[in-house]
Amino acid sequence: MTILALDQGTTGSMALVFDEAGSVVGRAYSEFTQHFPEPGQVEHDAAEIWEVTRRVGHEALADAAIGGSELAAIGITNQRETVVAWDRNSGEPIHRALVWQDRRTAARCDQLREQGHEGLVRERTGLIIDPYFSATKIEWLLRNVEAARSPQTVFGTIDSWLAFKLTGRHVSDYSNASRTMLFDIEKRAWDPELCGLLGIDPSSLPTPLPSAHIFGVTAEFGGAVAVAGIAGDQQAALFGQAAHHPGDAKNTYGTGSFVLLNVGERAPPPVEGLLTTIAWGIDDRVNYALEAAVFVTGAAVQWLRDGLGIIENAAETERLAASLEGNDGVYFVPALTGLGSPHWDPYARGTIVGLTRGSGRAHLARATLEAIAYQTVDAVRAQERAAGQSLSALKADGGAVVNRWLMQFQADLLGAPVIVPEISETTALGVAYLAGVATGVWDLNGVAGMWREAARYEPCLADDQRHELLGLWHRALERSRGWARP
Repeated sequence: MTILALDQGTTGSMALVFDEAGSVVGRAYSEFTQHFPEPGQVEHDAAEIWEVTRRVGHEALADAAIGGSELAAIGITNQRETVVAWDRNSGEPIHRALVWQDRRTAARCDQLREQGHEGLVRERTGLIIDPYFSATKIEWLLRNVEAARSPQTVFGTIDSWLAFKLTGRHVSDYSNASRTMLFDIEKRAWDPELCGLLGIDPSSLPTPLPSAHIFGVTAEFGGAVAVAGIAGDQQAALFGQAAHHPGDAKNTYGTGSFVLLNVGERAPPPVEGLLTTIAWGIDDRVNYALEAAVFVTGAAVQWLRDGLGIIENAAETERLAASLEGNDGVYFVPALTGLGSPHWDPYARGTIVGLTRGSGRAHLARATLEAIAYQTVDAVRAQERAAGQSLSALKADGGAVVNRWLMQFQADLLGAPVIVPEISETTALGVAYLAGVATGVWDLNGVAGMWREAARYEPCLADDQRHELLGLWHRALERSRGWARP
């Protein structure tokens, strides 16, 4: 029996086919267009996302040399917080999707905080008031797009959009719903008070369901196949890393970086600088996680390629970084869409410090990779303070784990081992596992037993060197803070 995982990310869509042993037997990937209509605004064409995701799904099945009728289930994992609005009758988007990176509602979020709503949001949702989340994006659409106010218009995150196109049902899972700033994470329901505050009709939102669940059936790939697993990308990666018990943690290096710590079946009190989120739901149980969200890591490498044109591909950064003995005092704070955990500053802007006439593209490439590691350390340290214990090891996944220079530098800065699994695409693997659990292909013990280590990076940097590097990083960080505040 095989499972198709549709992994819809911020810059591209991937489809992976997993066999019963949890091994990849087919894959396909394609990027799609990024739209930047104004500074701080990021949009996607939801129709293009559907077409690209649909296409790579078919291509992955062809790569595996199987037909859709041989699938046991389909799982969907996705960029979270991104909002799609569409007509429920025509099934067509009424506006471009507002991406999680979009900061157009920063001033509105300031207003909501000034009005004293932060406590309510923290208590009900585990989140903070920030334009990162979906709620103010939906409100913006309602206020600025006439079609959004039609009773036929519905809203959802990307998982909801793909599930609708596949099954015709308007559904989501708990993990994605918990990222909207509208969802009561203990009651597992849309919060009427928060929806009312922003003028959002709860009936226009998807039905929230457990992550391992039969959401509907599709004939898109041939046969009648159940869409049986849905989870936001970071929660799916936590599940795919077999981090199923309290105290287990992982970091995913993607467009952004996200450190999640499993805290069990009870939501903890709000922690400064961190988010509380639903990790997943299985049957009538949910697991919660503390999350540190770093907005721009891999996206900064993409900016070197597409924005500056100083590299042709991401792999080039490893050689360029290793060509230098040190960073020569060059630091890059990639606050290209503000700063996430633990700072939460939507007005921060990208900053490069320490340039001299001797600085070149190798320095910028190295500074970009170093920034990924520095931001991860800041996130981990915040979680360590919240948990009251030091990290013993960091499980790492995502596209950047192939960069050996980065993984070693990350271990050096953390002062703890960084462990890479055999299957680095743990986001897709996690949602395949959830779909498999829902359909009886696997049970939880079987899933945990399939995780295997591929590489381990041990720290080898002296403490004084580590402290000096981090000290200079924090000086650069301060220069980026509040730069665009009105």
